[in-house]
Amino acid sequence: MARQAARRSVFEIQVALRRERADRERRLEALAITVLTALGERDVLVRDAELWTGHALRTMTDDEGLSLREAVDWCGSGITVREITRLLRLDGAHQGGRDGSDELDRPDCEFEADALAGLTVCGGGGRHDAARRTSGMMLRGQSSPR
Repeated sequence: MARQAARRSVFEIQVALRRERADRERRLEALAITVLTALGERDVLVRDAELWTGHALRTMTDDEGLSLREAVDWCGSGITVREITRLLRLDGAHQGGRDGSDELDRPDCEFEADALAGLTVCGGGGRHDAARRTSGMMLRGQSSPR
């Protein structure tokens, strides 16, 4: 009898431990999904903000005729010529090919095209989707990207 009781006790402890491990595994899986979902949402927001910024910079340089350095002057210390060029390339990729490389021919550009050879362009939704999702960032009276 004592032997059976000891076995039953050990069996019950093992069942409880397995249940605790399974519960912990389910909690960790749910937490991992939460983390990855949040990171994915962040990446979409960053991409959309960069597309919107690239469009605004494209308007400054193409429509308003500013050089890259002048755009930096207008935007303040928060952006560099290199960052503007990267954002113009993102905007150009979503406009169907314009990559901002013509900007590199301007005399005020501080670096050579070779320095940009390693840049990559993110994939994803079209420009109108980006404008729709970032509409909260748009200023009153500002139109969405073309």
